[in-house]
Amino acid sequence: YALAASAYTAGGWALAEAPGDQMQVLDEFVKRVAQPRRTIAWGSSMGGMVTLALAERHPDRIQGALPLCGSVSGSLGMLNTALDGAFAFRTLVAPDSGIRIVGVDDDRANSARVATALQTAWNTPAGKARVVLAAALAQLPDWTDPASPRPTAAEFDARAEQLRRGFAMGVFVPRVDQEQRAGGVNGWNTGVDYRRVLRESPLRRLVEHFYREAGIDLQADLAKLNAAPRIEADAKAVAYMRANFVPRGNWRIPVLTLQAIGDGVTVPTTHAALGMLSAKAGRNHMVGQLWVERAGHCIFTPAELAAALATLENRLDTGRWSLEPAQVNARGGDAGGDTRFIPYTPSHMPRLCGAQPGSCPGEPQPAGQVVPAKAAR
Repeated sequence: YALAASAYTAGGWALAEAPGDQMQVLDEFVKRVAQPRRTIAWGSSMGGMVTLALAERHPDRIQGALPLCGSVSGSLGMLNTALDGAFAFRTLVAPDSGIRIVGVDDDRANSARVATALQTAWNTPAGKARVVLAAALAQLPDWTDPASPRPTAAEFDARAEQLRRGFAMGVFVPRVDQEQRAGGVNGWNTGVDYRRVLRESPLRRLVEHFYREAGIDLQADLAKLNAAPRIEADAKAVAYMRANFVPRGNWRIPVLTLQAIGDGVTVPTTHAALGMLSAKAGRNHMVGQLWVERAGHCIFTPAELAAALATLENRLDTGRWSLEPAQVNARGGDAGGDTRFIPYTPSHMPRLCGAQPGSCPGEPQPAGQVVPAKAAR
């Protein structure tokens, strides 16, 4: 084995530069050392998206991809999912707080306003119920703190507390650099029916529980959300974020994802979206997914990383996936730490957004482009 990596030629949301930087690393390795027998791309968080971009664009030079804890649905679905939670929070909890959802000029100052409003809301039953609703619309998992045990389904208060702890980080994602790079607002919620989003959420009963406790009307709040002025995106900014990066799903090499079920930053629904994008392209058989029973963002033991790598190599050697948790756990060897691979099925992502322009509901159209009537319905 040899491991090669690089810094990127730009900081922040470097999805435009990073794939090219990584290919230069590979070129330099070949120049200085040798041509690898097999090359596997891997990276965590944003590096997981870079890994997918490499897998899609360079299947002639990369034999396998291992994105770790990444927003593998792509940028648009991930950002719009968070936007739904932020929109609900500002509309129902803190309409006069100065919180920005898009057009953010200072991420740190905006986060401070969110923290203040969140603490104030959590001190009242009505505010708490509305925060839980916003977290559910953002698809947050109800276990986000690695220092806490996983709550059971019946532990409503513990589940709500986990949502509170992960709320600000998972919902109000940094947008300043992204919007500057994209040249405008790249997220939107035009055409979203928040009744439907909640109806399909695995946290629906939790939301209903806290609304009953608070004695407030959930349907009235959903109607208020649906009637509120919507956020519209700039078509050019959306095109930039689609290019950097939303996967097409037409994989020519195996892709194996690794994700914790309690990751409140890159939420588990992003992995369901990757499966749907790949299935639509007829290449779902090229994708495998591994889950660990842990909370937190990108927290894996050396044994889990080694087991994931061994599982991908097994797929490359045999042409078949071997993803049973017991089999994967056994591949951790003596790399260090425990292995907590489990079977898990994430809920689907309501804001799935594909790589084809015009494929996303409510998406802005470039100037002069007419949407066919059938597609607009």
